[in-house]
Amino acid sequence: MTDASSQSIRAGAGVAAPPLELQSVHKAFGALKVLEGIDLTLAPGELLGVLGPNGAGKTTLFNLIGGEERPDSGTVRLMGRRVDELPPHRRCRMGLARTYQIPRPFSNLSVFENVLVAGSFGAGRNESHAHPSCQRALALTGLAGAANQRAGALRLLDRKRLELARALAAEPKLLLLDEIAGGLTEHEAAALVELIRGVRATGVTIVWIEHVVHALLAAADRLVVLAGGRLIAQGAPQAVIRDPEVQRVYMGIEVG
Repeated sequence: MTDASSQSIRAGAGVAAPPLELQSVHKAFGALKVLEGIDLTLAPGELLGVLGPNGAGKTTLFNLIGGEERPDSGTVRLMGRRVDELPPHRRCRMGLARTYQIPRPFSNLSVFENVLVAGSFGAGRNESHAHPSCQRALALTGLAGAANQRAGALRLLDRKRLELARALAAEPKLLLLDEIAGGLTEHEAAALVELIRGVRATGVTIVWIEHVVHALLAAADRLVVLAGGRLIAQGAPQAVIRDPEVQRVYMGIEVG
């Protein structure tokens, strides 16, 4: 059956296409195999946590989903549409948004101006049409009171909030979070988890790469673990954390 036929059948049956599907995705850089045979499907509204040691292929996975890289083989679908060859801006306008591990706002612009740039250029709208979504993003992330503040003066937690607000301003259906809790105190990470729960409650599907394990355990519906470019475990968060192979590979614990 062709891709077009399978998509037509799903649409005709009234079944919503998964926000994200990866089928047998492979990626190598020269002789280095970074991802090997990745199969992954997300349900609408799901929050999927991604764990893995450094060098496991997590960033490459996000780059393939976002369009910064293309798979050597396999398929990537967003909202049921194959996007292997689409550039990042086209994927953004289909409903994909991403945050980055290190927030880099436009330091000399205000918080609102930062969000407006994302809400207009990212979503392909003029500024007046982008204003409502920008205001909602600021309210949801707790930054409405700081809208006129210079972005470069924000503390780390609020920079993380701004990074999230910029992504939300494009009104995504699928949101990729890249180690957004990194560098935060335990109290700040807990506040961020509550914020992400609020985002998820709006119906956004989320994929969250994180090293702060307790943050993922508090928020994720499902965990997957990458190691050596392969998925070595996936399932309910607590069950995955107790998996002997995950404990060995990710936590360095030998389970006898």
